[in-house]
Amino acid sequence: MSTLRGVVTGLPEWDRCAVMGVVNVTPDSFSDGGQWFDTGAAVKHGLELVAEGADLVDVGGESTRPGAPRVDEAEELRRVLPVVRGLASEGVLVSVDTMRAAVAEQAVAAGAVLVNDVSGGLADPAMVPVVADAGVPFVVMHWRGFSDEMSSRAIYADVVGEVVDELRERMDAVVAGGIPPERIVLDPGLGFAKEAGHDLTLLARLGELRSFGRPLLVAASRKRFLGRVLAGAEGSPPPARERDAATAAVSAISAREGAWAVRVHEVRATADAVRVARAVEGAAG
Repeated sequence: MSTLRGVVTGLPEWDRCAVMGVVNVTPDSFSDGGQWFDTGAAVKHGLELVAEGADLVDVGGESTRPGAPRVDEAEELRRVLPVVRGLASEGVLVSVDTMRAAVAEQAVAAGAVLVNDVSGGLADPAMVPVVADAGVPFVVMHWRGFSDEMSSRAIYADVVGEVVDELRERMDAVVAGGIPPERIVLDPGLGFAKEAGHDLTLLARLGELRSFGRPLLVAASRKRFLGRVLAGAEGSPPPARERDAATAAVSAISAREGAWAVRVHEVRATADAVRVARAVEGAAG
C-alpha cells in the first residue's frame, strides 16, 4: 500500500497511513496552548504520543490559529530546539513545524528529519534553499497568507480546482529551488484561508489532490470545521479538545482515500482508525 500513498525519500515506508502526533510548544495554540510549553513536559508528551502509536512527532513553536500574532525568531528557536533535540535523542522521528528557514536549519541540525512549512516556503524566501541543502523531506501546504489575514482570503469559485492549481504552482517553484520531487509531501491546508464548506469539499474530493503523484498529509485535527459539523445548524461548536472522535473519523476517511499521513493531537484513536482502514483495504484485495 506504500505505492498507493506514495513514498517519501528519507523517511520509512509504512504499510498504512502514517500518524503524525502534534506537540505545540506554545502558550496560545487553539487546542492545547500552554499544556506543553515547558521543554520537559513537551518531550514527555512527545514520547507519550509515540507510545500511543505516533509514527512521527511534529514540533512547533508558533501558533497558526486564525488571527494569531507571530513570535520572533529567537523565541521560536528557544521553544523548539530543546524539544526537537530531546525527542530525537530518544530515537523519535521528529518533524519541525515552522515557516522560518533559520528554525528549520537549526532544528534539522538538532535531529529533525522533516520540515513542515504551512506556507510552503512562501513566508521565508530562504526556506527552500535551506531545506534543499539539508536534504530532508519538505511538506508544502496550500497557503494564502499569515494567520492575521487568511480569513479574508477564503474566497473560491472552485475550491478543489484552485487548491490544486496553487499547490501545483508552489510545488513547481519548490522543485525549481532544488528540492527533489521525491522529498515533497503536499498538504491541502484545511482550515487555512478556508471556510468549513471548503474543508469538507476538499476531504470529499481528496483523490483529486493525489493527481500530483506525491504523498498527501491531511491535518484536520480539532479544527473549526469539525466544530461546525458537530454543532449542527443552531448549536455552539464544542471546545477543540472535544473534537477528537470527529478527528479520528476524518483520519479513517483520509486513510481510505490514500493519504500518506494524518496530523493529530490525540493519537490513540487515530492510530486505531488508520489500522482499521488498512485492514479494510487488505480485505478488499
